[in-house]
Amino acid sequence: MFLNLNRYGARRACMQWLASLSLLLLVALFARPVAAQTASAAPAKGARTILVMGDSLSAAYGLAPAQGWVSLTGDRIGKTKPGWRVVNASISGETTAGGAARIAAELQRHTPAVVVIALGANDGLRGLPLAQTRANLEKMVKAAQAGKAKVLLIGMRMPPNYGPDYTRGFEQNFSALAKQYDIALLPFLLEPIALDRSAYQADNLHPVASAQPKLRDHVWKALEPLLR
Repeated sequence: MFLNLNRYGARRACMQWLASLSLLLLVALFARPVAAQTASAAPAKGARTILVMGDSLSAAYGLAPAQGWVSLTGDRIGKTKPGWRVVNASISGETTAGGAARIAAELQRHTPAVVVIALGANDGLRGLPLAQTRANLEKMVKAAQAGKAKVLLIGMRMPPNYGPDYTRGFEQNFSALAKQYDIALLPFLLEPIALDRSAYQADNLHPVASAQPKLRDHVWKALEPLLR
């Protein structure tokens, strides 16, 4: 699904991914939502803002906020892109419905020049209707564009036990929206570490601190062009 492996390796990797996502479903359904802290210090006057709206994978779940890929991105931007700052408005357990409900207030509060949308995983794990997820993501994209912000949409993938129609449709939601609204797309957030068990915490689903730089670098390839 993610990489070309031999038959045995692919099966083993798939089982690990299914186990991880099963645990994530439990976390998504029962864990108390926790908002991430802002990923950068108070900006200089006139600084442009990158607003990140994601779930636990962007909220540095199980880590110190400074260890997460969003905060690490903020550190890089502080050194290489003067005049920019990062605000992390991610919430553990967040769905696209939650993001769609919050987007207007976050846009008004931060007036971002770039909005990074990294939501959808919790929708998929709960088996929510694909049309509903797409509508929520579309609302967020349209709101960001109405506020004159550039958009980076970060996708997720579902395991095969959800059925080919659902998994394919889930993945296509992201690519279809990116094409329709002419926005930047990163198809799969966890691609650099998806099959590396050592990259995950004891819960077998949230990346460890040492894996966060890989996620930062992965996202950076799609984000950096929007800052030029």
